[in-house]
Amino acid sequence: MTKLRHRTALLAAATVMMLAAAPATRAAELLPPPVDLRILAINDFHGNLQPPPGGIMIDDPADPAKKIQVAAGGAEHMATLVKELRKGRRNTIFVAAGDLIGASPFLSAMFHDEPTIEALSVMGLALSSVGNHEFDEGKTELLRMQNGGCHPVDGCRGPHPFKGAAFNYLAASTVETATGKTVFPAYAIRKFGGVPVAFIGLTLKNTPNMVSPPGVAGLSFRDEAETVNALIPELKAEGVEAIVVLIHEGGFPTGDYNACPGISGPIVEIVNKLDRAVDVVISGHTHRAYNCRIDGRLVTSGDKYGTIVTAIDLKLDPTTRDVISATANNTIVRTDTLAKDPAQTELIAAYDRLAGPIAARPAGSVTAALSRMPNMAGESVLGDVVADAQLAATMDQDKGGAEIALTNPGGVRSDILGGEGGAVTFGQVFAAQPFRNQLVTMTLTGAQLKAALEQQWAEPARPRILQVSKGFSFAWDAAAAAGSRIPPDRMTLNGAPIDPERAYRVTVNAFLAAGGDGFTVFKAGAAPQTGVYDVDALFAYFRTGSPVAPPAADRIVRLN
Repeated sequence: MTKLRHRTALLAAATVMMLAAAPATRAAELLPPPVDLRILAINDFHGNLQPPPGGIMIDDPADPAKKIQVAAGGAEHMATLVKELRKGRRNTIFVAAGDLIGASPFLSAMFHDEPTIEALSVMGLALSSVGNHEFDEGKTELLRMQNGGCHPVDGCRGPHPFKGAAFNYLAASTVETATGKTVFPAYAIRKFGGVPVAFIGLTLKNTPNMVSPPGVAGLSFRDEAETVNALIPELKAEGVEAIVVLIHEGGFPTGDYNACPGISGPIVEIVNKLDRAVDVVISGHTHRAYNCRIDGRLVTSGDKYGTIVTAIDLKLDPTTRDVISATANNTIVRTDTLAKDPAQTELIAAYDRLAGPIAARPAGSVTAALSRMPNMAGESVLGDVVADAQLAATMDQDKGGAEIALTNPGGVRSDILGGEGGAVTFGQVFAAQPFRNQLVTMTLTGAQLKAALEQQWAEPARPRILQVSKGFSFAWDAAAAAGSRIPPDRMTLNGAPIDPERAYRVTVNAFLAAGGDGFTVFKAGAAPQTGVYDVDALFAYFRTGSPVAPPAADRIVRLN
């Protein structure tokens, strides 16, 4: 009898507990499930409508200590991958982190990147931050990319009218100094399953030092993290808790394309300064691929030239409207397994019918590939060839009387590999020199020349070693103090030390002549004489000097 009463009491207690728990259980069952959102992201496409030579370098799966080259990229294959990654997903959005245009191959550049804007629009791109290369032709031309219309000088060259981007550019940190207003909207809010998500677009604050100064005249580029943090209260007032940053700035990882060991660079400091409300950061600019956690937040980048699409999967809480979880995967745009998208094929063919015959013009030949990759001193064989071509184009007295030519490494954009028998076309030459900068020959004293070369380390973390023409040589000391890295006796022309007092005729491109990349000394050059375009100088060099062999790359010497 005692046992029965005890058991009855236990059952009664259990019943009370179950009844008490039932409302909570039913409440949990009534809570709406998380909203799944897939964000697809690219960066630094640079008008590579066709697969770039070389594809992407990744760790060899059979031996991670080695690298292998994978054929990848191109708008036709990327469009197919984007469709595959969207398939079966109710909520998706396709975004980018800048430099979609600029420094583009001939097929896109001939039409001022209209084909690229059109291709990405057809692909379904929704939003993009503005990169530094979007300003290569200035603010007015960038606005034309957004809004459409014919080029003010070249008119309508394409196979059909240019309607502008179907996607929206965002530029929260790029401000017109006269009005204090942003050039493009600072952010865009999109709803997925009723949950608002904000996308903030940012251009790197160092943009004025990376593009031609006239192209960004009247604009200021504010601190990236401070800009984002100032927007948080405004977004929260609009009911936004889920925040994604699209930023054209990045980092330097040490691992493979889908990992993140030892990442360094500006993106680390920026992310660490961001308000905790920011959930995901999609980055670019450094042309590297990584899938990171920085300060507890997901940070991604998708290499360059359309070789990777990043798929970011978010779970959104429909009650709190915040991000529950975020994961990412960098997927290679493999040309051997992905079919070509018919719409992209048709678009590319329409432009190629106009550009193809011009790009196919023979330039000459090479005895071996000309690489733009620098050695430990910062010198590349292709950089040497470009500088030699610019010297050859301006050394006659009536063309400038140049003794030395210097070119910026950022202006040398693609290797010249050569085709069958080493044949080189105008299209390959253009890919190496796509900016169409005119050459400027100026007078500099030996002291000014040294001062200009010292500005190669204006940004110590990212030195810009100028490529130099034959006959000129300099050494630099990596351990020396800023402003004193070049020993005066190690700067020579045809074996003779540069005389600080003597005047020299020096050729640079118009970008450098205007103080681009922080080389402000060139702005003080005397008696400037404008010459041919850089790409035309290189084309002429091949026409008259082929076959072109890789130089020894011994003009620049690194000490320490």
